[in-house]
Formats: sequence, C-alpha cells, structure tokens
Amino acid sequence: MQTVKVESPKIPKELPILEHMTDEIQPEENFHTGIFSDGIVENQRAYKVAFDKIIFRNVTFTNISMKDIEFTDVLFDRCDLSNVDFGDATIHRTEFKNCKVIGIDLTGATIRNTYFEGCLGDYATFRFSNLKQVVFKECSLNSADFYESTLQKVDLIACEIDRAQFTGTKLDGIDLSDCTFVGLGAGIVDLQGCIISKEQASVFASLFGLRLKE
Repeated sequence: MQTVKVESPKIPKELPILEHMTDEIQPEENFHTGIFSDGIVENQRAYKVAFDKIIFRNVTFTNISMKDIEFTDVLFDRCDLSNVDFGDATIHRTEFKNCKVIGIDLTGATIRNTYFEGCLGDYATFRFSNLKQVVFKECSLNSADFYESTLQKVDLIACEIDRAQFTGTKLDGIDLSDCTFVGLGAGIVDLQGCIISKEQASVFASLFGLRLKE
C-alpha cells in the first residue's frame, strides 16, 4: 500500500511536438514544454541539460551521457533508458511508467516527488543518491545499487529487490514487507528499523548466519 504522497508532474494538456530532439544536444541547453514520441535519442554527450514540462513517449535512449541533467515535471512513458548515464541528476515531479531502466546510472542524484511504476530496473545505480518522496511500484530492481544513499519517505510496493545493495544506507522506516527477494546486500546497522513480513524473517536471519528453530 502506498503511504508516501508524491506530487504529479505539472504538464499542460496541449503540448507542441518536439522536432529537434534528434539533433546534437548542447551543454546547458534547455527544453521547455513539449512532447517527443516514437523516436530515438542517441549518441549524446552533454552536461547541465534541463527538461521542463516534457513528455517522452515510446522513446529509446542509446549511448547517452548527460551528467548534472535536470528533469522537472517530466513523464517517461514506455521509454527505454537502459544504461544511460544521468550521474548527479536533479529529478523533481517526474514519472517513469512501464520503462526499461536497466543499468541506468543515477549516482549522486537528487530525486524528489518521483514515481516509478512497472519499470524494469535491474542493475540500476542509485549510489550516493538522495531520494525523498519517491515511490517504486511493481518494479524489478534486482541487483540495483543503493550504496550509501539517503532514503526518506520512500515506498517499495510489490517490487523485486533480490541482491539489491543497501550497504551504508539507513533503512529505518522503509517497508520491505511487500517486496520479493532471496538475499540483500546490507549490514545489521543498515537494517535497523526497517519493516519486514513474518515470511521474510528467515531470509534476514540467514543474512546474519542465524538459524530459526521450528
């Protein structure tokens, strides 16, 4: 059950079509108000690019490195962002719906009011990131990396998080009871205060070499 309130993107109903998304994107370029559908964004290297009030629908991002990128009021709908490098990104009021984000690199990102639903995000990297008011719903996050991240008001709803890495990340108050996993990368200090189900108790016991007596 979702307990975290997330602000939705503030996007106008009528949007002009963005025709130049396939051109070379320049450093510090701004894209404001528009929709880009059924296309490919590829071979882009830029920094401090900003997207505001944008919808990407059925777009594939290939060979992309855009550090310090900023997304505000953005919707990604059925997009493929696998292996893109968005290190040190700032993401606010953004939704990722039914997207492939396998191996996406969000190291050092600041993520606020962001919603991931039905996304395939195995091996995604959130190292050293700061997440607040973020929801992951029905996502696959197997082997995702949250090493030394800050999670505040984060919901994980019906997600697969097997072998996800949470070392150095405080999970106090984070509810994992609805998630599926066999093992996690986490220490006992990291797990203090997190919420688990009775069925998961044996998994956590095995993490620390304990055996439950029947």
